[in-house]
Amino acid sequence: MADTEADWNMLFACWVLVAVSTAGSLFFSHVMEFAPCVLCWYQRIFLFPLVLILPAGLFPFDRKVVKYSLPLAAAGLLTAAYHNLLYAGFIPKSIRPCAKGVSCTEEYINLFGFLSIPMLSLLAFAAITALLILLKRREPR
Repeated sequence: MADTEADWNMLFACWVLVAVSTAGSLFFSHVMEFAPCVLCWYQRIFLFPLVLILPAGLFPFDRKVVKYSLPLAAAGLLTAAYHNLLYAGFIPKSIRPCAKGVSCTEEYINLFGFLSIPMLSLLAFAAITALLILLKRREPR
């Protein structure tokens, strides 16, 4: 029983991270009026469904929700990693996806000298993915 409670808590923590990340994303675009770039939109595509998928595994607890949520979180993590490489200047201009519209390297915020919007996304997706992988590994065999 204690393992099920710990697993439920991990899944709930994932959902809280997703909910806070979604609220932050919407706050930046609708309140602060920061226009999202192409890569930000892709990350939103991977993030927003998790707001509905993860609670489906909470009530009642069903660890099978990891099967549906982990691919979205991992894809978001890879997209966020690419976005951070682009933001840091490691990606050459010839293969940048943000040629038109809002630049993917636009600096809207810079907290503590390193926390940009792409970095916040990377940290959120990394934490969500790590928790989901940990939850998957705790499955009874």
